[in-house]
Amino acid sequence: MRAGRFGRRARRLSRFVSHVAAGLFATAVYGQTPTSNRPYTVRFHGKPKPLSPRAVTQDWPDFLGSSRDAVSTETKLLKRFPKGGPALVWEMETGRGYAPPSVAGDRLVFMHRVGDEVLVECLHPETGDRYWAFRYPTAYKDRYNFGDGPRATPVIDGDRVYTCGASGQLHCLDLKSGALIWKHDFLTEHSVPQDFFGVASTPLVEGDLLIVNVGAPGGPSVIAYDKRTGKIVWQAGKEWGASCASPVAATLHGRRRLFVFAGGISEPPTGGLLSIDPISGSIDFRFPFRSKRYESVNAATPVVIGNQVFISTDYKTGCALLNIKSSGEYDVAWKNKSLLAHFVTPIHRDGHLYGLHGSGGQTAIVCVNLESGKRMWEERPLFDEEVVKDGKKETVSIPLKSGGLLYADGDFLLLNERGQLLWLDLSPKGYREISQATLFSATESWTPPVISRGLLYVTQNTKDKRHNTPPRLLCYDLREEKGVTY
Repeated sequence: MRAGRFGRRARRLSRFVSHVAAGLFATAVYGQTPTSNRPYTVRFHGKPKPLSPRAVTQDWPDFLGSSRDAVSTETKLLKRFPKGGPALVWEMETGRGYAPPSVAGDRLVFMHRVGDEVLVECLHPETGDRYWAFRYPTAYKDRYNFGDGPRATPVIDGDRVYTCGASGQLHCLDLKSGALIWKHDFLTEHSVPQDFFGVASTPLVEGDLLIVNVGAPGGPSVIAYDKRTGKIVWQAGKEWGASCASPVAATLHGRRRLFVFAGGISEPPTGGLLSIDPISGSIDFRFPFRSKRYESVNAATPVVIGNQVFISTDYKTGCALLNIKSSGEYDVAWKNKSLLAHFVTPIHRDGHLYGLHGSGGQTAIVCVNLESGKRMWEERPLFDEEVVKDGKKETVSIPLKSGGLLYADGDFLLLNERGQLLWLDLSPKGYREISQATLFSATESWTPPVISRGLLYVTQNTKDKRHNTPPRLLCYDLREEKGVTY
């Protein structure tokens, strides 16, 4: 009996020593102890369904997915929502910001602002359990009183993750441990002023380079860093400031090119599409395209389709399709106002573009023929929302304002900015709703949803006044019901 008690005491002592050592190690490597001053409020609701053995799954390690086109290769997803919507797997209370998570393997990276610090957290995608956290101070203040947190998506590339805060603090972290590898600060290094909504453009990994639309006054517009060391490899452009749009890379006529849709604060307002050689940083062409309003910005990512590039912006500006020549020059296939993308990147499918047209209460879903530029149709859906007036509950219809749009498993998934989630069948023939669920009743849900391994990640960016829930990162089970076919 004494041996048993001694053994139990020894095991308890061993666990205590291990716990203390783990806390010291966390402080040294991550800059915080596991019991930080922010309550770690992950609530686990239940395991997701098993994946279908026939399901195609993928990582989502970057803004709008691996190809930055908002197209997912996932299959066997839940298309008919049960009453109450898809099952909630886990949720985490969050701070301020509009950045979506990134997912690669068993790692999910999410960044948000808590107090006067930006917090980068690495979680398990299926449980929300935390591997590590990295933090740094921020003094960013949004001039339009929107959230003061980060906007750009963390980018996972191999064993590293790259993050960029709203005030231009760029960090390269070790994905396994969260340790800092290198960093840059656009404000101190390049005197980059605060743009309309802070730094929102997500850096792009292209080969051994990390491409950033810095938009420094007088140049550079774009900087390529060595992604391993953080050293500057080349700088390009000097006339156009940073936008909220993220760069993309593609192969056209057998040659790699970078497309940066620039255009931030300037007087008079300037900006447009830059085509850049990723090896040398030389500019192939500049295509001016930006609203004439000072208080505006290019925000939707360019869409590359074969040897063509589509760009679109709001504020009464319009859209354009460019034919890219083998010489690197371009000509304009067409230019009109058939699709005014505020910040949601349009999606190309089978010779047609689908996107959110306009902003505010005037937003519509439209289909545009790629060859002609003609708008095939537009739809302005309404959503039922329960509100309380004079102490009584009533249902009101609200319009589509903005949100997030992606394509997965043969259909489109739309998140309305007030928390309604819809599966849509969109084709040149028209608009058809497959199913709808209300996830929450909160505003500013502008962050694009993420799908990886049959799980859906959604950020609720403001307080849900109906259910009194704070801003949250939500993980839903979107795996197909066993035996159900659509």
